[in-house]
Amino acid sequence: MSEVVNSSGGSARWYLIQTKPRQEARAAEHLQRQQFECYRPVKRGEKKRGSRAPAEEELFPGYLFIHMDQASDNWYPIRSTRGVARIVTFGGMPVPVQDALIEQIRQRLLAPPARVAFQEGETVRVTAEGFNDVEAIFLAADGDERAVILLNLLQREQKVTLPVSSLSRMQARA
Repeated sequence: MSEVVNSSGGSARWYLIQTKPRQEARAAEHLQRQQFECYRPVKRGEKKRGSRAPAEEELFPGYLFIHMDQASDNWYPIRSTRGVARIVTFGGMPVPVQDALIEQIRQRLLAPPARVAFQEGETVRVTAEGFNDVEAIFLAADGDERAVILLNLLQREQKVTLPVSSLSRMQARA
């Protein structure tokens, strides 16, 4: 995560910056060199083959947040900063992002990832839209947030990958 402390006091707020494709880190680095405080939310992933460092995955690809005072900070250099495409505006004016939202993102990224609580071979209920509580068999976890299940579709068993959040435990029958 990229952060720099902004020395300016006053009524600074968070704003959204759209970056050029896959240049979030470059934009944050160059904005920080200009003394702007930036926040680029990233998730730490597993190491990629042949790499020593864990992979970073952008939480919001193509975007980052900048902390500025709309009245006293100079917005003009931002548009010509390397990696920056534009300041996100509505009606021609940048709209501030609530501080509470930025704090929620930070807290969520600090929280440990949810672990799959299902056992291989366990019968689960698929609660995702369009499945109408279909029963399936849990096969394996596919990362931290996805699961591979065995689903009986049209008299054939199919392996399907779904978010873990779309599965629930079957209730014990009395």
